[in-house]
Amino acid sequence: MNLPTYVKILDVGPRDGLQNEKANVATEHKARLVAMLQDAGLREIEVTSFVSPKWVPQMGDNVAVMAAIARQPGVRYSVLVPNLKGLDSALASRPDEILVFTAASEAFTQKNINCSIAESLERFAPVIEGAHAAGVKVRAALSCALGCPYEGDITADQVEAVVRPLRELGVDAIDIADTIGVGTPAKVQAAMERALKHFPTAEVSGHFHDTYGQALTNIYASMELSVNSFHASVAGLGGCPYAKGATGNVATEDVVFMLDGLGIETGIDLDRLVDAGAYISGVLGREPVSRAARALLARRAG
Repeated sequence: MNLPTYVKILDVGPRDGLQNEKANVATEHKARLVAMLQDAGLREIEVTSFVSPKWVPQMGDNVAVMAAIARQPGVRYSVLVPNLKGLDSALASRPDEILVFTAASEAFTQKNINCSIAESLERFAPVIEGAHAAGVKVRAALSCALGCPYEGDITADQVEAVVRPLRELGVDAIDIADTIGVGTPAKVQAAMERALKHFPTAEVSGHFHDTYGQALTNIYASMELSVNSFHASVAGLGGCPYAKGATGNVATEDVVFMLDGLGIETGIDLDRLVDAGAYISGVLGREPVSRAARALLARRAG
C-alpha cells in the first residue's frame, strides 16, 4: 500500500463545528476545548471566525477567544476571514494562518456569499496580499468540490477551474471540501489530482463531511494519492445544514482510530482526544457523534 507514514490533522471543531450552534457557547468553554485539543497532540486547530456576528453570532467572541487560548509552541492557530475588514481584526489577534473560502459551484457561491466565483476571487486578492505582508499563511477552502445542494454533481474540471486561479492569486494551501458529504473515492481522487497539479502535496488537504458515511473511505482514497493532511471535528461537531438531521464533519476520534489501526502516525493521543470530545459534548448537552468515542467511553464506563 502506497500510504503516508504520517498524517496531519487539523481540528475544525472550535470554529466549523461550533459556528452553527444555536445556544451560546461561552468563551471559556471554547478556550478550554482548544487547550484540550492541543494537550491531546493536535498541532493544527481552527479556532474561530472573523465573520460579522450579524451573520454568525456564535463567533462574535472571536477576539476574546483568541486572547484566552493558551498558545503552545509548535501549534498552528488558524481563523476564517471573509474580507479586508475581517482581516484587520484577525491580524490583531495574531493567528498563524487565515482561511478564505469560495466554492466550485457558482450557485452555492451566490447563495452563500452573495457573489460569483470570479467576484469572490477578486475579494481575496487584497486579503491574501495583506496576510502575506503580515507574515501570515493563507489557506483557501474550496467548498462543494464534490457536489452542490443546488447544482448537483460537480466535475473535476470545475474544481480545477477554481484551484488554478487560487494558486495564481498566491494562496499557500488548498482544502478540497466535500461540503454536503456526497463524495465517493473515485470522485475524490479525481478532484485531488486536479488540486495536486497546482499545489504541492504538503499543501493539499481533504475536508470531508460524513453525511453519507463516506468520509473515512474518502480519506483513505486521498492517502492512496499520498495526500496526508485532513480536517476533522472533535466529537463530530457540526451538522450538515443542507441535509436535515445528517452528520456533518467527520469526527476526529474516528479518523485517529482508523489511522492508529493502519499504523500511521498522527502524534495524537486518542484517549485525551476522547476526553476533549466528551467535555464539549457535555457543554452542549449531548453525546459525541463519534462512534469511536462512544465505544471508548462505554468501555471506560464498563
